[in-house]
Amino acid sequence: MAPPALAVAWLGGPLLAALVIVAAAGMGWEWARLTGCGAGPMVGLVAVVACLPSVALALGEAPLAFVLALAGTASVWLTARRSTGADADWAALGTAWIALACMACLWLDRAGGRPGERWTVVWLFLTVWATDTGAYVAGRSLGGPRLAAALSPNKTWAGFAGGIVSAAAVAWAMAHVADASVALLVPVGIGLSIASQLGDLAESLAKRRFGAKDSGSIIPGHGGLLDRLDGMLAAAAFASLLTLAAGASPLAWRG
Repeated sequence: MAPPALAVAWLGGPLLAALVIVAAAGMGWEWARLTGCGAGPMVGLVAVVACLPSVALALGEAPLAFVLALAGTASVWLTARRSTGADADWAALGTAWIALACMACLWLDRAGGRPGERWTVVWLFLTVWATDTGAYVAGRSLGGPRLAAALSPNKTWAGFAGGIVSAAAVAWAMAHVADASVALLVPVGIGLSIASQLGDLAESLAKRRFGAKDSGSIIPGHGGLLDRLDGMLAAAAFASLLTLAAGASPLAWRG
């Protein structure tokens, strides 16, 4: 799945928007099912609220996108309170998180055409994948103390460090590709890796809370979309905040 995803990230524009919108709807559907919203209209509401702000942002309507995210989250909370078995607080929180993080990913692609923005989404994808791979390899090879046994018994501190090292290596390589500052980009890459792993743990907390092994089964052998994209959501939010604060993508920073 990596080559098509990277191609879409590089091309950006409508293709990336379509990918993000579909992924947001799928994650919203999974989140609604996970939090006990059943299989009826409530699930559809969460899926729509999760993806509709990205539709507005893709059309260039940023203020409307934020209004839709806030109003939609409120409607999910109010509707979930009337839904038997649904956890309104968790349903609304996760819906807002998916909607805003997906908006962040699109915003990184549409942040004014500054140098480095197109590479930013590619770098984001590569960093999260490298983190997952590095954490898996280091964790399986080295073992050792558990990172958060109560949330995810298979994660270790060695894996956490392995993910960080892998992300730092990607940042070093990307700095040379984009002619960015290595001294600035490597710490940002480490921050993205930590954000990604925290996002993974946050979803593990939600699954533990609702007694689920996976968020879904759409990807054979890997679970649901949220199981694959939880780290991406957190990393996209972190990268967008840095870009907003600095006025340009980290790949455009010069030491």
